[in-house]
Amino acid sequence: MFGRSRSWVGGGHGKAPRSIHSLDHLKMSSGQTQFPDAMLRSWLRYMYHVLTKNTTVTDHNRNLLVETIRSITEILIWGDQNDSSVFDFFLEKNMFVFFLNILRQKSGRYVCVQLLQTLNILFENISHETSLYYLLSNNYVNSIIVHKFDFSDEEIMAYYISFLKTLSLKLNNHTVHFFYNEHTNDFALYTEAIKFFNHPESMVRIAVRTITLNVYKVDNQPMLHYIRDKTAVPYFSNLVWFIGSHVIELDNCVQTDEEHRNRGKLSDLVAEHLDHLHYLNDILIINCEFLNDVLTDHLLNRLFLPLYVYSLVNQDKGGEHPKISLQVSLYLLSQVFLIIHYAPLVNSLAEVILNGDLSVFSSKVEQDVQKNSAKSSIRCFIKPTETLERSLEINKQKGKKRVQKRPNYKNVGEEDEEERGSEDNQDDLDKTKGTEASSKSIRTSSENEEIEMVIMERCKLSELPISTVTEQNTTDEEKSAAASGNEITNWNRPFLDMVYNALDCAEDDYYALFVLCLLYAMSHNKGIDPVKLERIQLPAQHAEERNSYNHVLAEGLIRIMNYAAQPDGKIRLATLELGCLLLKQLVFSRNSSIIKDVHLACLEGAREESVHLLRRFYKGEEIFLDMFEDEYRSMTIKPMNVEYLMMDASILLPPTGTPLTGIDFVKRLPCGDVERTRRAIRVFFMLRSLSLHLQDEPETQLPLTREGDLIKADDVLDLNNSDLIACTVITKDGGQVQRFLAVDIYQMSLVEPDVARLGWGVVKFAGLLQDMQVTGVEDDSRALNIIIHKPASSPHSKPFPILQATFIFSDHIRCIIAKQRLAKGRIQARRMKMQRIAVLLDLPVQPSTEMMGFGHSSSATAQHLPFRFYDQSRRDSSDPTVQRSVFASVDRVPGFAVAQCINQHNPSPLSSPSPSSGSGSTGRCDSVAASSASAPSAAQSPSVRSGRKGRRRVFSLSEADSHGGHWV
Repeated sequence: MFGRSRSWVGGGHGKAPRSIHSLDHLKMSSGQTQFPDAMLRSWLRYMYHVLTKNTTVTDHNRNLLVETIRSITEILIWGDQNDSSVFDFFLEKNMFVFFLNILRQKSGRYVCVQLLQTLNILFENISHETSLYYLLSNNYVNSIIVHKFDFSDEEIMAYYISFLKTLSLKLNNHTVHFFYNEHTNDFALYTEAIKFFNHPESMVRIAVRTITLNVYKVDNQPMLHYIRDKTAVPYFSNLVWFIGSHVIELDNCVQTDEEHRNRGKLSDLVAEHLDHLHYLNDILIINCEFLNDVLTDHLLNRLFLPLYVYSLVNQDKGGEHPKISLQVSLYLLSQVFLIIHYAPLVNSLAEVILNGDLSVFSSKVEQDVQKNSAKSSIRCFIKPTETLERSLEINKQKGKKRVQKRPNYKNVGEEDEEERGSEDNQDDLDKTKGTEASSKSIRTSSENEEIEMVIMERCKLSELPISTVTEQNTTDEEKSAAASGNEITNWNRPFLDMVYNALDCAEDDYYALFVLCLLYAMSHNKGIDPVKLERIQLPAQHAEERNSYNHVLAEGLIRIMNYAAQPDGKIRLATLELGCLLLKQLVFSRNSSIIKDVHLACLEGAREESVHLLRRFYKGEEIFLDMFEDEYRSMTIKPMNVEYLMMDASILLPPTGTPLTGIDFVKRLPCGDVERTRRAIRVFFMLRSLSLHLQDEPETQLPLTREGDLIKADDVLDLNNSDLIACTVITKDGGQVQRFLAVDIYQMSLVEPDVARLGWGVVKFAGLLQDMQVTGVEDDSRALNIIIHKPASSPHSKPFPILQATFIFSDHIRCIIAKQRLAKGRIQARRMKMQRIAVLLDLPVQPSTEMMGFGHSSSATAQHLPFRFYDQSRRDSSDPTVQRSVFASVDRVPGFAVAQCINQHNPSPLSSPSPSSGSGSTGRCDSVAASSASAPSAAQSPSVRSGRKGRRRVFSLSEADSHGGHWV
């Protein structure tokens, strides 16, 4: 440990020691990095002697004292790990007093920074509880915590808050007594930390949140009661106001944006709001009941209801209370339901949104609720009457006067009213006179009653008429009408009406996207009671079996899909995909669809519209096939993630159609023909998948290329009578291997002979023909440059080559043949996929009478398609007859010899093959088939090209192997 440079405790940076009194100087002068225990204890005594001789900090001894403190810290850390007597001496001489004395002399920022840094390192590296108890004894640490530092200095602020965070990490049921004094009702570590909850520097705010969470996790009831009684209301009320102020700033940023210029600032504000919500959720999941009660009450009555929910229906910015725009309100509420799952909070919030009306904000209802509850707080977004620091100081003074009396946390101004005679509080009481006068009439005389949640009482009152309705025997149609709000009831539901109205997106989907996110978040929130969602027939994620659904909501979702399938539709892909997810959830019960025929017919009409839309962009160009497969791959690999979607601040801004903003394609409108084509492809995929899912039909035609049907590396294949070309493959890194080139319908493969079985080969590489580029080499007629790219995961990703090599053949004839086969195979593979896309779009398909150089009749092609065509049943991997012989029977590679060895009795190259050759696709002519029936080796009856008799013999792999593995 002592072998390190002293920069590990700060400031040294590996340089020579500044003082001869430093521990580094002792190491360098003695040439040792490890010392006997006696020497270190002697050195500690010497450090103590230096401190006693330099009790006053001056310019001359400032560096000496800093080096001394560093050395003492190193010795203490070493003593914690090796020798406990070091701490005995430290306590015996009360050396912590010297630290405190140096700090109190206001000796400048240099000494303060070094002392805080040293103490932080000391407490961070102490591992034994006994050593920690030694350091925390005598209350010196609390004296350092309450010391008045110059917090305008950023470096001092950073080291101070880091010091507090390090101390909070040491908190447990035993060490908390060193920080919380039950007799004086003081908890300096907590109260000093929360004063910086709204510090301008984000790292300081994050450290404060960490400290408070570490404190709340300690299960010490007296300490938690102190936090509730003395600090909970001031802290949470100021925290709620701070969050609300950020929300108003966020809304102003959205309202004043021009051409998406505020995206950077907006992203920072959204990230800050997400941090706040996660922090609140972390407090709630600690499950400290009385703290959760206080926090829930303030969040509901001072933030969520008066600012978020009330802004859903009241957009009059001229009122006395602040309001935010509709899109911001929906966006933030979606984040609340996605992040917070505390049941009392989310149930109360969902109750107001789904079943509440504006009367929850009226004074009459407020008074009625207050009669049924012990205490109440005003339901409005207002600034706290006192700053947090001032409130903590007032509560501290009151605690000294009346320790036994527990204050009422529901009314912040209660104690202030009782202390009206105090001169210090007179000015503040004048400011809050109106608030106190309004709350005076609702207070009860009992001050020691148990804390009760007012919002729970509100929910009970609001649920009474609803529960009466749901207990009646109603039909499915009546339930649907009640859920849609069409049934005449004693109250209206303006918030729910706003949700339904926002789904009308004939012009754009600006608000519809946020409403869908809100519904999705509520239905997937684990804390919401499913009964509350069932009142509007919105099923929860794991709802029980049912036989009805919300028709109004379903029709709104289907209308979105109809708009999306229109050529001039303004529906973004994110909105459509989220609508499909919600519709599946809405009409599915126990893995079976309960959708009505009329709604299914409307959905099928939307799907047909998407087919007609895609037909407009269908082209025979190569780019269309690449886009088609890229979009399907991208949609499959990266499905919709609502949590990530609601973290993106760009959707708060009006939908734009230009990619120059940097907004993801699915979150904006298309620009240009290429993006319109991509959008039409995505709409087709989504509606096709939804239609098949609702009708419980499997997908048999997509994707165009299935990974399970492709040849892969290390597959062992039966290559008897397959048309192979020997070549030398020189890779980009200079490697050189001997391989045989085989061309399949969709792939090219590089194989080597299998040493275990004659006529079989092991695949060393396989790639798709459609992703291949073949070019000749200028100075070598026997060589080809071949590049095969990996299918891109997204349309904008750069193609990544999985093979980039030079293929050298025996002569230029074989090189030309290989180039022709690869080029022709690529064209044919892409043509067949384009034909399959045409089938999906119900377009007329021109039958191809030639496939890879050999003829097929239309009937034979329809009945005996190669194994990678998907209307053919997929092979069972457990079947022993097909486990290894991939090219046997219908799975055999189509040999090019069949195009070159046509039966002389049938000279036409376009004639249909015999049933045996058509079904087998073995690439043999009749003579080869006959001879192979009596002899297993194709070498006994070599095939000869028609028209070029005697010029070249075409060998199978088994024949090449019998000749020593080389072509002759």
